[in-house]
Amino acid sequence: MDKSDHELNRRQFLKSSAIAVGALAAVGAGVGYLQKVTAENRINQKFLRPPGAIDESTFIYGCIKCGLCVQICPIQAIKLAGIKDGLAYGTPYIDVRNQACDFSCDSMQCVETCPTAVLYFKQFKKEGEKAIEKYGATHERNAEYNPFPVQILAMKSIVKMGVAQVKQDSCLAFQGKGFKGTPRGSDFKGINRSPYTGDAKATPVSEKVYDEKICNICVKECPIGETAIVMADEGNGNLVPEVLSGCTGCGVCVMVCPTEEPSIVVEPIKS
Repeated sequence: MDKSDHELNRRQFLKSSAIAVGALAAVGAGVGYLQKVTAENRINQKFLRPPGAIDESTFIYGCIKCGLCVQICPIQAIKLAGIKDGLAYGTPYIDVRNQACDFSCDSMQCVETCPTAVLYFKQFKKEGEKAIEKYGATHERNAEYNPFPVQILAMKSIVKMGVAQVKQDSCLAFQGKGFKGTPRGSDFKGINRSPYTGDAKATPVSEKVYDEKICNICVKECPIGETAIVMADEGNGNLVPEVLSGCTGCGVCVMVCPTEEPSIVVEPIKS
């Protein structure tokens, strides 16, 4: 081998070594980043999953990130977790402050469409069938026979995404204050089907105007009703919101809360 060949081989070796070192560094950095993100996700991230979600540890691995639940939600309440969310990347969640689940689809569409049953429909189907059977036993099958509302109510009643918690230190009702106006401002994009106004479909929260001597918007707009949240007497004549066992964690109360930081929050169900 002459001197020129030796120098050429040497340069090729050094170049290859540099590329290899760079590649290893990049891989190492990527692994380090993912480890950091995953660790943060395990410790800090609290996702509110759509109705019917199975336990979180199984949900993470069972969800195939197909996005069908996102596509079928008529009010676009379901979002997909991003790359910074570690193992949860691509899985569905609901950000209730921006867009809560108001059940206005009336059929648990997100659960029905899930191909892997990480959003598990069987429990809702069974509850709905029981309600229809009970309805049929007390109603004649005539032109007015309509078990559908009863079926949907029964299905909604067993949803348990989380539990709402009132923050008494900032809640207007606990301060003895009322509210007048639009709770989230004219630019807010969220929508809901209001049981208070009897909306046939979901309408913008920004179009809803209240004039309450004591703020009770969370109670008025709850799609579940008095089994989930009521205005209760503190014992001194003051009425304040009280969350009951029927709360599904849908988050409508959080979405319509008029304080700058919501005075009611939803704690996701722990696995």
